Amino acid sequence: MNMESRQPDIGSDTSLHPVLFVGAGPGDPELITVKGQKALMAADVVIYAGSLVPEAILEWAGSETVRINSASMHLDAIVEVINLHYAAGKKIVRLHTGDPSLYGAIFEQMAELQRKAIPFSVIPGVTAAFAAAAAMGLEYTLPEISQTLILTRMAGRTPVPELESLQSLANHRTSMVIYLSIAFTDKVAAVLARAYGEDAACAVAFRVSQPGEKLLYTTVKNLAATVKKEGIARQALIIVGKVLDVRLDSLKHKSKLYDSGFAHGFRPTLQQEQDE
Repeated sequence: MNMESRQPDIGSDTSLHPVLFVGAGPGDPELITVKGQKALMAADVVIYAGSLVPEAILEWAGSETVRINSASMHLDAIVEVINLHYAAGKKIVRLHTGDPSLYGAIFEQMAELQRKAIPFSVIPGVTAAFAAAAAMGLEYTLPEISQTLILTRMAGRTPVPELESLQSLANHRTSMVIYLSIAFTDKVAAVLARAYGEDAACAVAFRVSQPGEKLLYTTVKNLAATVKKEGIARQALIIVGKVLDVRLDSLKHKSKLYDSGFAHGFRPTLQQEQDE
């Protein structure tokens, strides 16, 4: 299904503006995209997930902008507020934490907007997994160590498909970032121990890029105790994988991209250059 099929024609009335779903990024106001920042600056109304989106992000909005915290609102109420302001010709930003496509619950909102013939567009954002990697100096896809990154979550009140159970995915032993699961660290650790081993390195990234950020390095067997000791109950990621074992001073495998013996369309090998 392409985006055009989800964005109905609003006709010739150019006073009506498409609703913009905007990724706020991981929390640092400067890690929102330039396009997202401009959308906030131009918005008449910002509907934001106040339980996750820091107030600091709203600094990009104008002083006259109406700010609506959706933390206590259900889907119908959110859509009704959007419909009200859209009909009044307002520029609306629906602000979500991180990137809207990842655990953002935006598809159900878009479906309701389409049903009401309200057009929309999405501006991506920086998800916390990538902000965590930046803060930790981490590369999830190191050559000959791991070339796959899995972003997933533990089943809780929101179930996951059986084929996507944490155990099933952990068995691949790739780099993995586990969202929305910090409250289940005992269960997560038990699953990871079976796949990666109890002594495998793992990390917890709490409120990454925000004030109060914590980056905790531990092992799978000590994961639950570490989280409990630090009193972390939400807004944290669990990171696991062999890439955590590789230090800058112990790197053995390098990419072919910058290998002097590896030629590609933009660069001959060092030996070819010398022969010329």
